[in-house]
Amino acid sequence: MNSTNWHELADSNKLAVYNIVNGKKEALFGDDKIDKHSPRDGRWLYSIASGDDSLVDRAVGSAREAFNDGRWSGLSVFDRRKILVKLATLIETHKEQFALYECLDVGKPIASALQGDVRSAQIALRNSAENAEKLLSSTGFDGGELVYQHRKPVGVVGAITGWNFPLMLAAQKIGPALAMGNSLVLKPSEFTSLSTCLLAELALEAGVPAGVFNVVNGGPAVGVKLAKHNDIDLLSFVGSSATGKKIMESAGQSNMKRMILECGGKSPYLVFDDCPGDLDFIADDIVNKAFSNQGAVCIASTRLLVQESIKDKLLPKIMERAKRLVPQDPLDLSTTFGAIMNEAHMNKVLNYINSGTEEGAQLILGGKRIDVVSGGCYIEPTIFDNVDPKQKIAQEEIFGPVLSVFSFSDEQQAIQLANDSSFGLAAYAATRDAGRARRLGQFLNAGRIKILSTSTPFYGDIDMSAEPHRQSGMGFAFGLDGMAAYTVSSAVHVLT
Repeated sequence: MNSTNWHELADSNKLAVYNIVNGKKEALFGDDKIDKHSPRDGRWLYSIASGDDSLVDRAVGSAREAFNDGRWSGLSVFDRRKILVKLATLIETHKEQFALYECLDVGKPIASALQGDVRSAQIALRNSAENAEKLLSSTGFDGGELVYQHRKPVGVVGAITGWNFPLMLAAQKIGPALAMGNSLVLKPSEFTSLSTCLLAELALEAGVPAGVFNVVNGGPAVGVKLAKHNDIDLLSFVGSSATGKKIMESAGQSNMKRMILECGGKSPYLVFDDCPGDLDFIADDIVNKAFSNQGAVCIASTRLLVQESIKDKLLPKIMERAKRLVPQDPLDLSTTFGAIMNEAHMNKVLNYINSGTEEGAQLILGGKRIDVVSGGCYIEPTIFDNVDPKQKIAQEEIFGPVLSVFSFSDEQQAIQLANDSSFGLAAYAATRDAGRARRLGQFLNAGRIKILSTSTPFYGDIDMSAEPHRQSGMGFAFGLDGMAAYTVSSAVHVLT
């Protein structure tokens, strides 16, 4: 059991956000100021300045110089791997500080940050470090001609990360970008900047040369400048589909930079009447996937599709488990359900809940803001039944603890309902029918599909590539294809 007094640690921490350009910490500047208030209790935590074009220009210039002179891109894969592994080890060394930052910034339970977010960030860096040398290229030989594909770093990468998993998302950009020899300019969300600043400091300590990894903080204007910058070769983004579309426009208006976009999601969970027999296990899995991180997960299964013949048995079990997720103080180690990231987002979620009731969905659980710590932002886990597929809560990404329940009669209707969405990030299903599992893999419009065929699964840890469908984005993430996305290739013909 962790013996840290998290309340005392939170009170004693002096929080500050800063830029890191060319290996040096810089104070923030800009005409406007963004105040960050605690999701836990509403108190002021820190402020960040809006930033301006000159900040991005200097950071990109530093990254370009570092790339061109080969201080990082010229290192061997082995040497880059050693440094990234050391950075992963330093995250472990500073795990309590990172967990505290994630908790204070996002409102997530401290135990979740400590056991989940910190570990996931380390895994992301270690996987990238190990995968870099596995990325092989094609070769051919005919007559006196040798042809081979030469993969090389794309150059200067710009990255913009979302607010829900600041540390993990930053590590998922840093890992493949740096492992493949690129330089990086990363903008964290203006709402959750603490972990990225510390991570950049530790990268320098691990041996990443100055200028290779730069952090720029600020409001939306900084992101726009990155997207439009003519010296950014690749932009890797995590955020909403609306912002992703604007980034595509900016890329087209500038240098047609490559893009990796992971945008919104509205993932379905299909439960068939031939699902594994342990409905308690199925209910646990549904609740975990719908309400993890207070619902602020891009791949959360926020649409539950249940076959009519088992709905009356399964839905009460789901409600029973969701009732146990009582919002509590995120700094308490026993808390499993925390706060909403800020007041504006809390009000956005509450507006969606109100729209569900107004449009005729049946509210069967939760739906209210509750008082946990005075001044904080807390919403009960919320479940709607008998949701019309065309209602707002069925179609739009809420990014909060709201689950919509639908019924279906057969497989064809289930697939039709699941695909009735503009998104296609992930999908989940429970069935023991191997043929159906194959058909779901073929016909569901989702980049990642997970199918439960047993109540006692043996989980593995395969780093498989995935790409979003529809308006959930474009480009590969994870695995070898995710590494290749941070490279360019040349077909080299050698005549002998």
